Amino acid sequence: MKKGRVLRYRFLQGSSLLVLIGVAVMPLFAAAGWAADLPGSGDHPLLKRFGGAEIVGYDVKRFDEYELQTSTYKRYDLQAKRREFAEPPLKLEGGVTRIWYEAANKASSAELAGNYRNELKAGGFRILYDSAKDPAATNWSGFLNAFGNLKIKTSRSHYAFYAADQQGIRVLSAMKERPEGDVYVYLTTVEWARDDSTYKARQGAYAAVDIIEVRPMQQNMVVVKAAEMSKAITLTGRVALYGIFFDTDQATIKPESRATLQEIAELLKQAPKLALHVVGHTDNVGAFDHNLDLSRRRADAVKGALTREFGIAPGRLTPNGVACLAPVAANATEEGRAKNRRVELVPR
Repeated sequence: MKKGRVLRYRFLQGSSLLVLIGVAVMPLFAAAGWAADLPGSGDHPLLKRFGGAEIVGYDVKRFDEYELQTSTYKRYDLQAKRREFAEPPLKLEGGVTRIWYEAANKASSAELAGNYRNELKAGGFRILYDSAKDPAATNWSGFLNAFGNLKIKTSRSHYAFYAADQQGIRVLSAMKERPEGDVYVYLTTVEWARDDSTYKARQGAYAAVDIIEVRPMQQNMVVVKAAEMSKAITLTGRVALYGIFFDTDQATIKPESRATLQEIAELLKQAPKLALHVVGHTDNVGAFDHNLDLSRRRADAVKGALTREFGIAPGRLTPNGVACLAPVAANATEEGRAKNRRVELVPR
């Protein structure tokens, strides 16, 4: 009997020990697994996170346009809803991953920025801009406004960065050359002095990390045929075309637009009496006057290509531009802005 009791005691003792070990180790596993990360999110393979930080905002675009800061911030243009810098930002195109990290409690903005700076350098990145090394970086009024217009999936308020303390802002941009395409990183870190229920923000620091992998857009549009254009014009009085391509902020037609231009020419040849307004449309990013001029120049470029390359009589085409005045989708998202950037054909 005594032997049985001893064995039972040892078993219970061992079980208690296992329970104690489990209680002690479980928080470590939770921290390592980042159980509080936003569902569906994850670190970018090129850049690790700050220890103990959690992902609270996440967005991935296969292809997007991006303006990268490389000089001193000057002011925020409320009308154009964009930042202005001492030198024009780099205009990039490619895959864009945005991650918001929350490092609660004792972390500071300077600590996050310093850790990322060291990590980027160790990973072969070249620092393009660092606000900590910029004596002119003293005016941050409105700098965080851009975050108020950036709607990404987040478990915090969309304004968690927008409403943060301006005194704690740190900014850094970096670049790494790769055979498969250069990659850029843009870092913004901010601080919250105390928990804030309105913005769902916690005391500590936040890092907004954008990773831009430069690559060309994969053409994935179905070319609208001449017969389909004719049908749309008959039914709705216009046809919107997304197969005419321009570089960002440019009015030179790209070669991959030829198939759509050829179908427009075929439409005009099949209907010899048809005359068209060629109408350029933009999104609302940038100053209105600039976009109005850009939309007109793009429409004029379409007319020029059709007359020069396909023999269409100039008198049958009237170029016009309306900038962002006739959107077909909300400009609050990149998907909406992409739908608004188009060329339309309207019978004269």
